Amino acid sequence: MIREKSCGALVYRKKQDRLELLLIRHKNGGHWSFPKGHVESGETEPQTALREIKEETGLDVGLCEGFRQSVEYFPKPHVKKQVVYFLASPDGDDTVRRQEEEISEYKWCLLDEADTMVTFKNDKHLISEARRYLSGRSPAVRTER
Repeated sequence: MIREKSCGALVYRKKQDRLELLLIRHKNGGHWSFPKGHVESGETEPQTALREIKEETGLDVGLCEGFRQSVEYFPKPHVKKQVVYFLASPDGDDTVRRQEEEISEYKWCLLDEADTMVTFKNDKHLISEARRYLSGRSPAVRTER
């Protein structure tokens, strides 16, 4: 069994007292999801998430303390992938500069709209957990298998 690990984050901002999530559309597969990528040698999970967000969106973000969600799935036979997600918000400027080689488009959207746009069930669960965390009702750490 081959194991792969990636890290990323649900990036949110407050706009006119409403929460918006940043979704990106991946050129490979055309699915809507969140910024993420493979862990490089010597990196911690948070370092990977911060690097990938910067590479894919151009955003400098801060990670929210206490939010860490993990999903596992099998993208190919004999390949088990773990993706660790954090919750993040831009440090100041929230202007996205997408990585054109990997990202076809992006959208800031309300949480309900994001829930209808994401492609995968795991992503819907992540949005639900982010909503609970941001409203102060969430268990901080949970591992989804």
